[in-house]
Amino acid sequence: MNVHTTPRPAIAARRFTLATDLDGTFLGGTPEDRQRLYSWIEENRDSVGLIFVTGRDPEFIMQMCREQGLPWPEFVVGDVGTTIAEVRPDGSIAPIATLEEDIAARWNDQGQAVREAFADHPGLKLQPTEFRYRVSYDLTPTGYDVTAEAKVEAMGLDWLISDNRYFDVLPKGVSKGPSIRRLIDHLGIPEERVLCAGDTMNDLSMLISGLPSVAVGNSETALMQRLHDIDTVYHAKAHGAAGILEAIAAFELHDIPKGV
Repeated sequence: MNVHTTPRPAIAARRFTLATDLDGTFLGGTPEDRQRLYSWIEENRDSVGLIFVTGRDPEFIMQMCREQGLPWPEFVVGDVGTTIAEVRPDGSIAPIATLEEDIAARWNDQGQAVREAFADHPGLKLQPTEFRYRVSYDLTPTGYDVTAEAKVEAMGLDWLISDNRYFDVLPKGVSKGPSIRRLIDHLGIPEERVLCAGDTMNDLSMLISGLPSVAVGNSETALMQRLHDIDTVYHAKAHGAAGILEAIAAFELHDIPKGV
């Protein structure tokens, strides 16, 4: 699998675009399920666009594509929505400045202030990677002090707990949902041709954004509870990659041959 060996239609002109979380979603399910989805995408690149929407940083994502044979996305919404970037033909990442200006302004270079405020906060351990517009921690549920949430809000920022083990501090109003919508609007992709896919609470804003969405079968309980009665969300029975294929067929977004 490769980046762009042949010319492709503009992503807005394709029949369908998948905007998917990685861990537990695009990377979820059995090896056979993943291979079915990945092979189907590669065989239909002229009519299928691919955007990764993830908490992972772009460099890690590109490394996974190079080393694990994932289909290469055309665009990435990374860092829990704080990075919006294009994937260049050589596999490098190019942030889209016009879409990131507002994110940078909302963050206002508060990374150091956040790190100092939470240096000794119970139940939070700073992750070693430094991000441009977020600060991330590993969370220990048994030791976590919930006053962290009020401290973040007092700084004019947002917090997000995902999978009961990650704590992210984000610019106010910035997350996966607003960022994927801004990217889709920027690219001119019709909303009805998009499928958003996720499995944890950091996918919530994307799944309730009004775009066609799927919560794959292995989604965390807290997410499923929040998605109750939202009619734009399909609740897949299958896990991970197989759940994505199930939803594509259910929404009739693209032809899925039997056996795929």
